[in-house]
Amino acid sequence: MNPLRVLIAFDKFKDALSAPQACELAARAVGAERTGWRLDLCPLADGGEGFAGILTEAAHGRLSTISVTGPRGGPVEAPIGRVALDEIPKAARILLELDASAPDGDKDGLAAPERGQGGGLAVIEMAAASGLALLEPRDRDPWQTTSLGTGQLIRAAGESGAAAVLLGVGGSATHDLGLGALSALGYEFRAADGSPLAPPIPASWARLARLGGGRLPSIPPIRIACDVANPLLGPRGAAAVFGPQKGLAPAAFDRLEAESARMAALLCDYTGRPRELAARPGAGAAGGIAFGLMACAGARLIPGSSLVGAWLDLEARLAAADLVLTGEGRFDESSWEGKGPGAIAARALELGKTVHIFAGQLEGVRKRPDARVFFHAITPSGIPLPQALRDAGPNLAAAVRRAFLF
Repeated sequence: MNPLRVLIAFDKFKDALSAPQACELAARAVGAERTGWRLDLCPLADGGEGFAGILTEAAHGRLSTISVTGPRGGPVEAPIGRVALDEIPKAARILLELDASAPDGDKDGLAAPERGQGGGLAVIEMAAASGLALLEPRDRDPWQTTSLGTGQLIRAAGESGAAAVLLGVGGSATHDLGLGALSALGYEFRAADGSPLAPPIPASWARLARLGGGRLPSIPPIRIACDVANPLLGPRGAAAVFGPQKGLAPAAFDRLEAESARMAALLCDYTGRPRELAARPGAGAAGGIAFGLMACAGARLIPGSSLVGAWLDLEARLAAADLVLTGEGRFDESSWEGKGPGAIAARALELGKTVHIFAGQLEGVRKRPDARVFFHAITPSGIPLPQALRDAGPNLAAAVRRAFLF
């Protein structure tokens, strides 16, 4: 009898466990109860924390760390992954569109494989340089935060010879339309008297009157892994949907929205891009950095979940598995809508696999009864959130052990 093949594919448990940590804990717990099973560990990445490390490791790349400017100005250490293009699965390379011809007149295709001395693809994550998790709740304020550090990562990747950059934009602390990042890429933002705004945070936008400079020659093509469809402005825009979690007070929404519209117009007019770019689905991602990098650096948006699935060869790994374990910090009805563990579970069920879903919080999921899917809440009832976060590791391991005591 062949051993059971188990795919263990967890996303992070926010503020508690990284995706690799969750996979390792689950694997040890399964191994303790079912020796001989063949385990395939596949940490998931959603564009936020862990994106660079997970994709770089999966493609046998190397990870280095540099010091950049954090979301409120202090130094932070952030990773840059470097991956050889021929190590990226073909399906992922197709999604990345790294070719010599670029649509819409953007000269951002990969015209020279030997670009610089290093070549390859640089993988970076906004969360590590400009992320919300880097700030205490009292310090979260979209008027005061900057994406400068993310731009510094992109610039460092280009100056070290990367042929292209893949940027994950989950978990951002900013709403600066990427102006901070653009200031690192060669753009200048000045007041009417010519004095520089450094960095150009939204609190200083009322003074911003002049743009200068442009994309440095060393900046390679940029691809943004993005799954949100929000435009920059309006009721489904960046400020309306994501501003509150970044510390935006309701009374300040109209002012930030108006300033964002003015900045968007300035950027488009300066670069000759149509103002309608602000309405493109995904332009509002990560406080509008997607818009800013599209308008001023020729960046292209690519579907993040599809890219990660292709990069990690999830279809083949699901097909080979008899049993799938997945989960994240919170799993609810919205989790089935195409990303992360929900997408893994849904596809596994389509393939006739048995699925176990583990989460710190489960809500509404029993509305989808299926004899092949089992839900496990890892946190005992009545436990306060701070304690649940501290004990997430032991709780996950215990829940996995309980699931396989049969």
